[in-house]
Amino acid sequence: MGILNTLLRAVTWWNGQTLNTQLFTWRKGQKVGEDAQGNIFYQTADGKRRWVIFNGEAEASRVDPDWHGWLHHTFKEAPTDRPLAHKPWEKPHLENLTGTALAYAPAGSLRREKPADRSDYEAWSPE
Repeated sequence: MGILNTLLRAVTWWNGQTLNTQLFTWRKGQKVGEDAQGNIFYQTADGKRRWVIFNGEAEASRVDPDWHGWLHHTFKEAPTDRPLAHKPWEKPHLENLTGTALAYAPAGSLRREKPADRSDYEAWSPE
């Protein structure tokens, strides 16, 4: 089973880290912090390169705005060192669910299991 997992990591970049990323992280990475979803953030010793190792599927929308700003050098300090102030009206970060089974489907959508009954609509039929 260990060989299969190693082979799978060598060819799948979308689920965790590849072997090259793991090697680079082991050699040059300094752990900076971890977010609520279990994603781990690293940087090089000089702070010029920053990256994230996702906990599960590599989906960029899973990175919250605080860490996103740090990854893109908008903020110098990591959110673990200097947390950003949040307004009471701000909603918690949610990942983008488009294209998944949990994506929003409005009433009447064909993607719903049982489309809503529509009494305000009459289908057109040619005469």
